Amino acid sequence: MRGGLSWLLRGAALGALAFAVFGPIVNLALWAVAVRWYYPYKLPLTYGLKYWYDVFRPTSDAFASLGTSLVIALLTVAVCLALAVPAGYALARGRLPWRGAIMLAFLLPQAFPSVTVYINIARMFYAVGLNGTIVGVALVHIVHGLVFAVWISTAAFAAVDRELELAARNVGATALRSFLTVTLPLAAPGIMASAVFVFLESLDEFTGTYFVGVPDVTTLPLLMFTASIAGNYQIAAVTALVLLVPSVGFMLVIERFLKADVLANVGT
Repeated sequence: MRGGLSWLLRGAALGALAFAVFGPIVNLALWAVAVRWYYPYKLPLTYGLKYWYDVFRPTSDAFASLGTSLVIALLTVAVCLALAVPAGYALARGRLPWRGAIMLAFLLPQAFPSVTVYINIARMFYAVGLNGTIVGVALVHIVHGLVFAVWISTAAFAAVDRELELAARNVGATALRSFLTVTLPLAAPGIMASAVFVFLESLDEFTGTYFVGVPDVTTLPLLMFTASIAGNYQIAAVTALVLLVPSVGFMLVIERFLKADVLANVGT
């Protein structure tokens, strides 16, 4: 009797968890294929791909928004990696004073309410002409992206055995050559994972883009928000599913790259 009750409780808990995880996705999928759906009906009255055609037609705003999102995300990744690779190596290998404080400083953008921060950033960007520009939006994304890029890159370099670098130096390699031929290739999976995290963070970023980019810069999350506010739930659902695809795909890539030895060195 107790065994049956235990299995029943476990099944109910797993069912509730599955509903919490997959329920919103199922609802999105229904809205994405619903042509007519209104209260009090529990399911769509008419199904079809009408709104998919509206989103993906060549003259749709979705293509321009997708292009803007990709440009900003790629620019964010490039700048974050350019800063995070040398910073991660220095934090992992160098004997820097206040190393813990430096690592903590990269978390500060996440420590304050984002709306308050972005309102003040927008005010400053208005003064220097960066509001409503791709550069201004990318700068906001870069600040957030550096959190993932620096911390994961530091862990990736810390996971590389120092003895391999010393072996390369002992056979005549310079410090730069040993870094380029030994350390960097071994740390590359972790760095690639950090790039994926930064890309996804930038692709899905809404709040900073809204305060800094509107109305001149429109990304896919902004397009989804605008469609939702206007009551175009089918357009919003299709856009959300489009954003979901790279997130799921890249997370599978991250799972392949981020091994236990790299994760064990995060924050060390």
